[in-house]
Amino acid sequence: MVITQAEIEHLGKLAKVDIPEERKQQVTQKISSLLEYMQQLQGLDITGIEPTTLVLPLVNVFREDKIAPCLPREEALALAPESEDGYFKVPSIL
Repeated sequence: MVITQAEIEHLGKLAKVDIPEERKQQVTQKISSLLEYMQQLQGLDITGIEPTTLVLPLVNVFREDKIAPCLPREEALALAPESEDGYFKVPSIL
């Protein structure tokens, strides 16, 4: 399938993309080759092939939550640049 520069200009207007004159020929060739490839894919016999949404098997990567001892507040606050009343002190952002 061949696409014309006029169609590229129309697509550019629809997408609100300004395509410079010197690039229109290059964009036209690239989109034409992409459309030709899509036509090749449409010609493939895919009967008996199940549709897939994921190429790789979906596996839950989360670990089980386990209660474990945590860092004592005093030690955590000792590592902070500033603390106040048992909390981390950070600069205000508003």
